Amino acid sequence: MFDEDFWEHRYRSHEAVWSGRANPQLVAEVNDVAPGRALDAGCGEGADALWLASRGWQVTAADISATAVQRGAAQSARSGVEMAERVKWVHADLIEWSPPEGSFDLVSVQYMHAPSTQRVAMFARLAAAVAPGGTLLIVGHHPDDLRTTIPRPPMPDLFYTAESLADALDPDFWDVLVAESRPRSASDPEGRQVTIHDAVLRARRCA
Repeated sequence: MFDEDFWEHRYRSHEAVWSGRANPQLVAEVNDVAPGRALDAGCGEGADALWLASRGWQVTAADISATAVQRGAAQSARSGVEMAERVKWVHADLIEWSPPEGSFDLVSVQYMHAPSTQRVAMFARLAAAVAPGGTLLIVGHHPDDLRTTIPRPPMPDLFYTAESLADALDPDFWDVLVAESRPRSASDPEGRQVTIHDAVLRARRCA
């Protein structure tokens, strides 16, 4: 489940899957950070990557879906030569792909959910890609969302807390800056306003 065929089918079945806006927790946590080299892991159609590029970041945007990556690249091209040159688009399965270690000033992982047996190793590889002094930002759907009317896969193992992510980081190498459940409002399929929660981890790799 949630393999390349799943995501290709989903993207090809819709003209656009996501809103085209940058994820709110990325904006909240990175808006005031000086730009450098960023990895947008699981970039989807590229809204986060383009938001980072518009603020001067050099971005590597990676996703399991070739269709999603192509849409992101097309959007960056429409945004002009400068934007296009700031984003490198990579078709890669993050479950298997290992980004270069110590290479990025920011590694952003937004709502990437996989079974824990795969997720732990994947997040460890992504954390290893953060350069000394750089930032690791992981945002996911909190397990409490399973008790709301917002559609979520009925698979508790896919979900995690920020505290559990923080516990997996070696304190000799990481300073945890944020590890919390952060509320936000969303509309369920019936149009009702529901409070959901994001698991937000922000950590700085020790220089």
